[in-house]
Amino acid sequence: MTSDLEAFIHDRLPLEAVPGVPEVRLHRAGPRSGLVRLAEADPDFGSPYWARPWGGGLALARHVLDHPEIVAGQSVLDLGAGSGLVAIAAALAGAAEVRAVDIDPYAVTATRLNAAANGVAVEVARSDITGGDPPEVDLMLVGDLFYDPDLAERVERFLQRCLTAGIVVLIGDPFRTFLPTERLRVVAEYPVADYGDPHGAARAAGVFAFF
Repeated sequence: MTSDLEAFIHDRLPLEAVPGVPEVRLHRAGPRSGLVRLAEADPDFGSPYWARPWGGGLALARHVLDHPEIVAGQSVLDLGAGSGLVAIAAALAGAAEVRAVDIDPYAVTATRLNAAANGVAVEVARSDITGGDPPEVDLMLVGDLFYDPDLAERVERFLQRCLTAGIVVLIGDPFRTFLPTERLRVVAEYPVADYGDPHGAARAAGVFAFF
């Protein structure tokens, strides 16, 4: 499937500069990309969240690029990478090592292609690491993983283990319902166009330190 999917993304999802983060180009879906063809061919297709940037990732990527000292010389992991936007931003900002993980095989392929298109090295893996031990990294970047209550609870428990292990955690999110705000400190806010919002609409998304 990988080679066919790579060809589909190359042919049907053009490389475009990301709104608000023009330093990064992503293969992004449009009205005529034909993602329905992928869905029809694969009953496990799910939501193509990897095909468009989400609000939290946009804010987090913008923040990392504006403040490269956050990642410079650090080992960084992008949890739930989606399109790879945040991982790519970290690499462009000078991170020593960047890893990206996602449970979706389509997201993994998209992240690899997007990293290559931006000329950066990102180690990409398909994995759900939230049930395991913290990875050996300095910084965890988490964009848009608090949209579902069960997922939010699982991610919060994992991030607590990461924090205990000495990993710094930054979260990007447009203030969704299941965000654990009592455990977060707002670092910055950015106007973003979130996934699924009407074209041109903007909302505030925060970058948060998890404590």
